[in-house]
Amino acid sequence: MSSGGDGGDGVAADEVVLEITDSSSLSTTSTPPPPPIPISALDGPLPSPTVAVRADRSRLIESSSYFRALLGGSFRSAPSASEPRELRIRPISRGSELDSSGGCSESGSGYVQISCNLEATVQVLRYLFEPPAITHENFLPLLEGALFLAVENLLVDCERWFRNMGCQSSSMLVPLDFIIEVWYFAQTHGVTFVQDACPGYLAQNFVQVISSRSFARIPYDLLCSTMEFPHLTVDSEKQLCEAILFWLSASIRPYEQLVPNSADSQLFLLSKVRVCLLPLGFAAGIKRNWVEFGNSAVCMILNLLKDSLQALLGTDADDSLNSYRIRITEYSKKIVLSGCPQLTTEFLYISVLPTDLDAIFKRRLASSYSQGHSRSFSLYVELVKKAKTVSFRNVHMVDLSKCPNVHFGAAIDWLTLAFPELRTFRSSHCLLFQFEDLQYLLLTCPWIKEVDLSIDLSIILPKYLIISSRFEAQSEMNRNMSSYYKQSPYRTPIYPVFSKVSKLTLEGRNDITDNNLAEISMLDKSLCYINIKHCTLLTDDGISKLLLNCTKIHSMVLSYTSFGNQSIQTLCSLDYLDPSDSFPYHKDEGPYAMASRLQELHLEGCKGICCAGMSQLVSNLNIVKSLCLRQTSLTDGALCNFVGSSLEYLDISETVVSMVSLAPIMRRSSNLCCLKTTGCRNLLSEHGEVQSVNGNKYGSFLQEITSTFCLEDVELGWAFCPVRIDDFIPSFSKVRKMTVGLGTTIPENILHGLPDICPFLESLVLRFQVISDSVVRNLLESSMNLHVLCLQYCLGSLTSFGFQTKAPALRILRLQWVTPWMTNNDLTIFTLNCNLVELCLSGCKLLDSSSQEIISSGWPNLTCLHLEECGQITVGGVSSILNCKALEDVLLRHTGRGIGRTIITDAIRELPLLRQLALDLCDASEGGYDTPNRGR
Repeated sequence: MSSGGDGGDGVAADEVVLEITDSSSLSTTSTPPPPPIPISALDGPLPSPTVAVRADRSRLIESSSYFRALLGGSFRSAPSASEPRELRIRPISRGSELDSSGGCSESGSGYVQISCNLEATVQVLRYLFEPPAITHENFLPLLEGALFLAVENLLVDCERWFRNMGCQSSSMLVPLDFIIEVWYFAQTHGVTFVQDACPGYLAQNFVQVISSRSFARIPYDLLCSTMEFPHLTVDSEKQLCEAILFWLSASIRPYEQLVPNSADSQLFLLSKVRVCLLPLGFAAGIKRNWVEFGNSAVCMILNLLKDSLQALLGTDADDSLNSYRIRITEYSKKIVLSGCPQLTTEFLYISVLPTDLDAIFKRRLASSYSQGHSRSFSLYVELVKKAKTVSFRNVHMVDLSKCPNVHFGAAIDWLTLAFPELRTFRSSHCLLFQFEDLQYLLLTCPWIKEVDLSIDLSIILPKYLIISSRFEAQSEMNRNMSSYYKQSPYRTPIYPVFSKVSKLTLEGRNDITDNNLAEISMLDKSLCYINIKHCTLLTDDGISKLLLNCTKIHSMVLSYTSFGNQSIQTLCSLDYLDPSDSFPYHKDEGPYAMASRLQELHLEGCKGICCAGMSQLVSNLNIVKSLCLRQTSLTDGALCNFVGSSLEYLDISETVVSMVSLAPIMRRSSNLCCLKTTGCRNLLSEHGEVQSVNGNKYGSFLQEITSTFCLEDVELGWAFCPVRIDDFIPSFSKVRKMTVGLGTTIPENILHGLPDICPFLESLVLRFQVISDSVVRNLLESSMNLHVLCLQYCLGSLTSFGFQTKAPALRILRLQWVTPWMTNNDLTIFTLNCNLVELCLSGCKLLDSSSQEIISSGWPNLTCLHLEECGQITVGGVSSILNCKALEDVLLRHTGRGIGRTIITDAIRELPLLRQLALDLCDASEGGYDTPNRGR
């Protein structure tokens, strides 16, 4: 058999010339036929909408039912309505002869004209004679051509490729636009294997799907099928709900009717959200634009907070438990449950138990673990006999932050059972997670590499810590922890020395002592990063011993601790390289100082360091990338000893350094992207230049900062005195966070030009600056990424007009002593223009008790509310403020004498996430406040 790509211009005995005309460009004008070309010439771009191709007649007849009928003499000129749709392609022949049946025979013709989809037919011909690899770029033409030309083998190959592609879950291997286009084609032509595979593929890759720009273009029926797929994979229920709400909002646009019935489609899609697993703050925020759905979600969450166990026990079928199951599939990589105070241990265990277990047994097991008593272990034995707990090896991260009602001993058992490949565990802002829990975690999950147990001490101060009444049961439970751990079925002879934890964050943990730190030092083989910021019970001696043992540490956050001279001596003492250490900066095995290998060191607020100790430490920091010496004893003498050139982050705020020591560092650090120098008065230079210790001359601070780097995060004050906009370009073109404080005054023309100077600006803090309506209005209108705006103690002619514009990206607004004119009408306009999660107002003396309702209804998802010297807002109590169920931080000072005596217990009861409540006795209506029972 001769190849279709061989031969001269003539037609061989077993060859046929196919003149293919693209059906989308049919013309009534007569044109001469193009010269025939071989199949191999179809690989490049086609010169015209008509192509003549030489092909092997036998191969065509053998591979395609269409060509078999056409070239074999049995092709009918008028196909019946019941025939496949591919017979829409119309053969037009030269010299054809009608047979007795009314069909036309091409069996003896060497030249055939057909009108069809040119791209699809060319792809099929290439497949028949020079098969290409199937990709998402040629799949649709191949599928279309296979259907129209009835190429059975190609259809089988297309189905095999598409199903194999649908099984891939590591990432979106094909563009979402391709899936949408294929879905529309499959619906039109009844390609069932595509319709079957698309929902599953989108479901298991849903995290990547929702991040695509084409997500809003997904057709309604495909999205519905995806929502109902059992392996729908998301990081959190919040992520799924956000995606649905975004799709619904986008589908309302008039350019494309994606929703057949808007009301019904909204109800159907929103019904797929497991509302009881939404974070409380997020659910409260939904009320802003989806009132009915948001109110329903908040009510359900609050009811679960009252008695989640009873809600579970009330379910009478396994299907009813689905609404309480966390979405964990074989494709899950992250489980994020942060911000769900309603979450209890029952939810965790129900989500990982085999689906074939009896629903009653599931509830018994979950209930037993939630109590934390020894009786749970007999039930565990029963579980092992019945079936093994489902294991999810792809899950590498679990986040239980702000989940105060979880029994952490049982939660750690849950981690052990369900996630044998877990690498990261986060449980920040959970006061009930004790050091004993951490020990148990290290014993039972030695494969974990990163643990975050931080507490935000900017909100909770240790001496004012209050354990609320809703935690009394858990407090009692914690006293029984030892018995729980002793009887745990997972306790094995694993010791922390075998743990692989490399990153440990204990920020704000005031229960951590030197003894605890000594136990942590058993992680000497793996620990590389430690954050013990605000761990005030630790001593310099305890920190020193940790550093002495854990010599692999290269990143430390020690701010506001007792870190001092003894720890510095440990860091700077010479030692020998561990033979097992693969640290790239020390190829030999000679003596070295541990400080010389530090990459991150934060010592903000460490007052126990003398000048000599600081000088010794800084002189050994050779490769450090992130250095914070804010509010320390740092001087020019110490900073001049710094010889590193790898700095990316430098904070020397509130120190006495000058340009003599700072300028050389700025010149050497070409990768510096964060510089913070607020409060450094000595940066001022009376002359145009300064001379460093080595005799080199440098320019002023302004000259150096605007000629050296492309910064992303800056905090500036003294010595920063720009005059022209050109002073900022291009050094500030990448700035995302900017703070300008005392010691400088930025001209209005520069403030007005900030959106152009810093097009990526996300956070702006202005203190003691002169501002105007035009400046503020232009910032809100033009800075499309601005999330944080803080105006503190600013002067100028600012009025309400400056804020009368939309700022959809703004989330945090702090106006301290800059808006004395603010009224309730102004506050209402604010609620319409921006969706805040944090609001701080000071000096707004025209506000009254009606302001509470405006704030709570306009921003139901507030997490932080600070009101100081704000008229008579609380003169009638605080009932409306307590309607902001997501509040974590509340400060009320000089806002009206009307706050009742039971405010603390009321706030604890009504605000499940509350972590700080700051009140002033001046506002107490009965002279003081009752404090809750600590349960002791």
